[in-house]
Amino acid sequence: SSHHRVIVVEIMGHRAGWLALRAGTAGGADVILIPEIPYDVERIADAIRERSRRGKSFSIVAVAEGAMSGSHAESIAGLLELKRQTEQQEQRAAISAELQAFHDGHVGHTIELTRQLEARTGLESRLTILGHVQRGGTPSAADRVLATWLGAYCIQVLAEGRYGVLIAVQGESLVTVPLEEVAGRKKLVPPDHHLVTSARTVGTSFGD
Repeated sequence: SSHHRVIVVEIMGHRAGWLALRAGTAGGADVILIPEIPYDVERIADAIRERSRRGKSFSIVAVAEGAMSGSHAESIAGLLELKRQTEQQEQRAAISAELQAFHDGHVGHTIELTRQLEARTGLESRLTILGHVQRGGTPSAADRVLATWLGAYCIQVLAEGRYGVLIAVQGESLVTVPLEEVAGRKKLVPPDHHLVTSARTVGTSFGD
């Protein structure tokens, strides 16, 4: 606030935006960008300029590592569809290599995004990449209670001779889920998830 800047914060989340969505919501981010909702940089700049017009000369932009623009998302979707329709191994390998090349080159996309926002808004924009510092920190009381609850249930499941499962929280209960039901599957943020809706309601932009 005192420096009148745009602070872009890159948060872990290569394919899914859960961390950025929750951290952005908890931290009061003005813009949250996640892989599941492709963004338009001009829409983000519009949201920041509107804040400036209302006398708020600073903004926080929470960005998941895998967030991408609409044009990039269309390109990736096209390649994935082509890969699904292709049966030839050589073609599939070539498409996989192209997808990997995109993701490798996308690593520093928040640097370019920060530059674009500064150019479009006229506000000094700074990037902070949190990296693995996000994996540390002192556990909260809720963390400690959850760890004890999960650990105790794990002991019970093992004592009963049940293996090849993970322990999950569903509602107010703990359940076992067979690994074959979840291995290799991604749980993505639905665009209409209640956290997305809540964030939009309080004025958070998703750049779409």
